[in-house]
Amino acid sequence: MYSQVIEKRAIDASVVDGDLRLAVDGAVVEVAAVWLRDACTDAVSRDAVSGQRLFNIVDLPADLLVREARLRGDRVEVEFAPDGHRSTFELAALLAADEPAPLTDSRTEQGKHLWRTASEVSPLISHDWADYLTDPAPALREVVERGFALLRGVPTEPGQVTTVAETFGFVRETNYGRLFDVRVEENAVNLAFTGLAISPHTDNPYRDPVPTLQLLHCLHNASVGGESGLVDGFAAAAALREHDPRAFEILTTTAVTYRFDSPDAHLSAVMPLISLDQAGRIREIRFNNRSMVVPRLHPARAREFYRAYRAFAERLYAPEAQLNFHLGAGDCLIFDNTRLLHARTAFAAAGGRHLQGTYADLDGLLSTLETHQETR
Repeated sequence: MYSQVIEKRAIDASVVDGDLRLAVDGAVVEVAAVWLRDACTDAVSRDAVSGQRLFNIVDLPADLLVREARLRGDRVEVEFAPDGHRSTFELAALLAADEPAPLTDSRTEQGKHLWRTASEVSPLISHDWADYLTDPAPALREVVERGFALLRGVPTEPGQVTTVAETFGFVRETNYGRLFDVRVEENAVNLAFTGLAISPHTDNPYRDPVPTLQLLHCLHNASVGGESGLVDGFAAAAALREHDPRAFEILTTTAVTYRFDSPDAHLSAVMPLISLDQAGRIREIRFNNRSMVVPRLHPARAREFYRAYRAFAERLYAPEAQLNFHLGAGDCLIFDNTRLLHARTAFAAAGGRHLQGTYADLDGLLSTLETHQETR
């Protein structure tokens, strides 16, 4: 649209009350002087290599104004007062910046494929390890859009799970180490290290920030039972918002404490079960009945909270919401720990089931995906 307007030359630049005003076919676009100065990209304002600012806000005059503005082809030349700084701006960029657009945040529900039932992501898509190493983008994109990706044929060598994490980011080391073994242990400090069934939950809710990605790599699985399960927490929260807005409000505004204690770690974080961004979009789920401590609320508020908690849990625990599958030797699951809940059915220790897990973070995956797309 604006490129056509520029070609028509139906544009005028002027200064009104110290700010820039662009008249475009009768419509007015106003740009504050201080925003314009902050956006300068000239050699005095930005480093030529990194593009980073060379000034701080306190370096600018507090009474900054646009003194003069002139059109120069497809650019606008601006002189500021009182310091006389000069810079030029692409006209199309100034006009496009005036168009209202929602802030993008790849961590939120925005633009994702939310699945309320397992049938929406069945049959299960998988990616061959060799193909992934050649082109990781399809699998990484699935983690962003659907919340998870499954790699097959990953070498069953101990420690390989960290190698997978390092293909797109960095290992997030915790008190469990760079990696942890998921198998039956005596005197287990966590129910994950038993053969008991584990209900849908997110990991490490007692950390702030929480590890945003989890990887589970199967080295051996000859046990009876022990199926892995995934539930889309964003989809369940969105459904709660739609059908029970009061419950959604309660769970987004009531902070609870998540706590973990062991001989070598005492961890806690205070967060709501459902976190939103400033635009009100779902951004993070923390759901773990084993580590949640609800504050002692006024009885009326407590009843509201537990009703909302139950309503959310019923959606998360609904059988049709859970995608169940068998992880075999060489399978590696990558999933968003701030969106998906994971679970496990009970299994007998006989036969053996050995997974290795590690944590990583979404920022590394998102960076790798964007870099890969730029170089294709």
